[in-house]
Amino acid sequence: MTKKDCIFAAPRPAAPFAFTAEVAGVFDDMLDRSVPLYRESLRRQAQLAARFYREGTRIYDLGCSNGNFGLALGAEMGARDFSMVAVDNSAPMLDRYRARLAATAFGERIVLEEGDARQVAMANASVVVINLTLQFLPLEDRDALLARVHEALVPGGVLLLTEKVVDGDAALAELEREFYYRLKGENGYSQMEISQKREALENVLIPETLAAHRARLERAGFSAVTVWLKWFNFAALLARKAD
Repeated sequence: MTKKDCIFAAPRPAAPFAFTAEVAGVFDDMLDRSVPLYRESLRRQAQLAARFYREGTRIYDLGCSNGNFGLALGAEMGARDFSMVAVDNSAPMLDRYRARLAATAFGERIVLEEGDARQVAMANASVVVINLTLQFLPLEDRDALLARVHEALVPGGVLLLTEKVVDGDAALAELEREFYYRLKGENGYSQMEISQKREALENVLIPETLAAHRARLERAGFSAVTVWLKWFNFAALLARKAD
C-alpha cells in the first residue's frame, strides 16, 4: 500500500528539498497528488519507448527515482526483450526500485546505477527518458547533458522529456501557478503543506519556459521537437534525432 505524503503537514525547519529516505517512502503518493496526469504520462511514455526501441540498443532513464517508468515499460514490452540502464543519485530511491524489480519477470533487463545523470556513460541508445529531472540540475549544466544525450542516440532515436515549466508571460505564469495550487488543494494538501513544499523547492527546482527547452534541444542537434502533453505548468516533449 502506498504511504500517504504528510512530510509538510506540520511546521518544520526550512531546508532544501532532497530525495531522502523519508521522501522515498511516500514518493508515489507525492507524485500522484502533485504531478497532473502523472499516470497517463507514464503509460504513454512506456508506449512511446516501446515504439522507438530498437533491438540491440539501450534505453536510458536518467533520474529514474523508484522505478515507475521502468515498471511501466516492462509491462508494456511483455515478452519482448529489451535493455535499460536506470540512473539516480538517491540510494533510498534505488533501494525501492531494486525491491520492486525483484518481483517482476523482467528485472534482469534493467540495470540500476547510482550516480549523477550528468556523468553517466551513454552509448547506442534508441530511447532516453528524463522525467522531472532536468529541472533539478544547475542551468549551466543542462545544455551539456542534452548534447551528450543526442550524441548517445542512434539515428532516429528519441528523447522523452517531462518538465515543470513556466510561462514567459507573467500573467499567464501566475494563472498556471494558481491552477496548480488549486489542483494540490483538491488532492488533499493543506495551505501549510503547499507553502512549505514551495519554500523547500525554491532554488532547488528551477523551471524554464517551453521556448527555452525547445532552443536547448535544437542546440543539442535534435531535428524535430513536439509537445505531446501539457497541463498548465507541466509539459512532456519528444525530441527526435535525425535518421
